[in-house]
Amino acid sequence: MVVTQRSKLMVIAVAVFLTAMVTFLAGLASAGPNPPGNNGTIKLDDTPFDDAPNNEPHVGCVFQVDFYGYDQGDLDAQVTFEAHPPTLRAGEDQVLLTDTVFIGEDDNSGGGSQAGLDASQTYTLDFTGITPHPVQGFHVKVTINAEGSQGADVKHKVFWVTGCAPAPTTTTTGATSTSGVTSTSGATTTSAATSTSEITTTSGPTTTAKETTSSTSEVGGSSSSAPGGSGGGVLPFTGAGGTMPLLLVGLVLAGLGGASLLATRRSRT
Repeated sequence: MVVTQRSKLMVIAVAVFLTAMVTFLAGLASAGPNPPGNNGTIKLDDTPFDDAPNNEPHVGCVFQVDFYGYDQGDLDAQVTFEAHPPTLRAGEDQVLLTDTVFIGEDDNSGGGSQAGLDASQTYTLDFTGITPHPVQGFHVKVTINAEGSQGADVKHKVFWVTGCAPAPTTTTTGATSTSGVTSTSGATTTSAATSTSEITTTSGPTTTAKETTSSTSEVGGSSSSAPGGSGGGVLPFTGAGGTMPLLLVGLVLAGLGGASLLATRRSRT
């Protein structure tokens, strides 16, 4: 009777053990290559770049973000860089850069080791309008939202960027100066000489000669006028030569008439 009771206890113990083992093995099988949860991690990498999963919180102007241990599939990570206190720009918008990186090349095997590297992306940030810390440089926060995560999908890191001067801020100072000197120098010369000479010659009782010469000269051209035609400007004779012969004929006729009248009176006497 005692032996039978102990046998029953042994059978029960073995059954419990086997059930536990089956449950454990089933859990491993159901986990597959992409276990549930927020898998994956990121590391900051400064030059010279490598695949080692060491995080470097102080990087230069050009740096990398390495992605390790993410799940397999058509999965992307949304990357957002923001200015972080105390090096902020004016206003509410502190986003420096956004990017999308494919992270689903293989499963999460290897985790955060070099064997689990899924992607590496190189970045250079624009710090326009931000004054760097005099020693540390620019303070930056990077946030990763990874697809495929069950539950929270956020990863983030805060780091410093040094050796990268901000882009110069453009300041426009308007000073309009107009200095104009208008100089007009003109010299107009007009030289005009008008010469008139008149010569009147009278030869005998009825001879008149008149000569008129006119000349005008101006700068830039010349003009001349000589009235009187090709005869040298001598006007036609218009004196008293036509009147004197008539007067003489009249006197002769008057003398003859007087002599005839006197002869007639004498014959009558």
